[in-house]
Amino acid sequence: MNADVIIVGAGLSGLACALTLRDGGLEPLIVEASDGVGGRVRTDHREGFLLDRGFQVLQTWYPQAREMLDYSRLDLRAFYPGALIRTQGRFQRVSDVWRKPARLPEMLLSPVGTLTDKLRLLALRRHCLKGDLERLYRRPESTAIEHLRALGFSTPMIERFFKPFFSGVFFEPELNVSSRSFEFVFRAFALGDTALPARGMGEIPAQLAARLPNHVVRLGAKVDRIERTDVHLESGERLKARAVVIATEAKETARLLHRPFSEPPGRGTTCFYFGAHHAPIQGSYLVLNGEGRGRINSMLFPSNLSEYYAPPGRSLITVNVHGTEENPDALETRIRSELYPWVGEQVRDWRRVAVYRLPNALPAQQPPVPYPGSQELRRSEWLWSCGEYQAAPSIQWALHSGRRAGREVAAALKGTSMSQLANTRHPTH
Repeated sequence: MNADVIIVGAGLSGLACALTLRDGGLEPLIVEASDGVGGRVRTDHREGFLLDRGFQVLQTWYPQAREMLDYSRLDLRAFYPGALIRTQGRFQRVSDVWRKPARLPEMLLSPVGTLTDKLRLLALRRHCLKGDLERLYRRPESTAIEHLRALGFSTPMIERFFKPFFSGVFFEPELNVSSRSFEFVFRAFALGDTALPARGMGEIPAQLAARLPNHVVRLGAKVDRIERTDVHLESGERLKARAVVIATEAKETARLLHRPFSEPPGRGTTCFYFGAHHAPIQGSYLVLNGEGRGRINSMLFPSNLSEYYAPPGRSLITVNVHGTEENPDALETRIRSELYPWVGEQVRDWRRVAVYRLPNALPAQQPPVPYPGSQELRRSEWLWSCGEYQAAPSIQWALHSGRRAGREVAAALKGTSMSQLANTRHPTH
């Protein structure tokens, strides 16, 4: 027998599952088709730049991330708690006054929304922080845009702040996403930092994998099929275990389960990386397009946060747009034209380092979105599946799903109660 449990997929869910199984006294083996761990959470190295595969950040409030990750070793670099919004031809700073109370006078005078809007923003914050996450996901549900309108926010506030800010999270420009998902994300922004590991988002799965013995993760091992507890690799090798966990994306999971696959509605994004002599804006700001027109959603400067993101004497600039349909070369021309009024002549000197087109970066998250802890993970007596696609997309729910699967498998194989396993804590040092 090769292992107690074989896990197919070395994304965040698969890694979390493996760590949980080892905490439960079982020996896992992860087989991963690609050349690295992390799934979508990967960082590429190119010409001295660190390129995360699309716009990704870590919300430090995530309960599962706080338990499983060592933040100090990740050397997290936080964004400014707020944003710079381009509106009416100018940049306007929007700040979280709970963490930047000195910015309150500036916020009160900002043209991004009325004074009433800003009071309603505080009321929305209180509402989003009430109760635990299970209660949040069981609240009456609508779309986020309907929710904001029902709360009385003005059209300028919605168009200049909520849409550009949260559409960058959901990749949905009109905010036709679940109000529950919106409130979860709002809570994360309110209670923690939005941050990048100093050496890229790929450091998150790398840190998890480093806690596993080297023999536990096998890369370049594509699974052909699963027959009960036998896992057959495309190489012809057969692996045996007492149980199997599928921790792959939805399409691959359906293939391995021999089930028809219908592509769920998804949201795409295109991320451009440019190298420049210097960033057009200093500081750790996320820049949002609040003009209500154009292709750009957001712009950020990872090398402003961490010197490791760019080689010496260079800066890395990220520009994100919704969708993936447009030809990248034509889209780049439009982006540069839109940026010219923002940053001036220097945009002509920026050199494109890479472009990532991610047609299914996130599921649509349209209502209904159930509590992510309520999905059934067990597929048979010996087979489980996990992954954020079964719940709500985020690092939080990817880790949560993997840990749930690990606990369920350990309980089934060892006869340990779920309550005992739920009290297991991963060391962070």
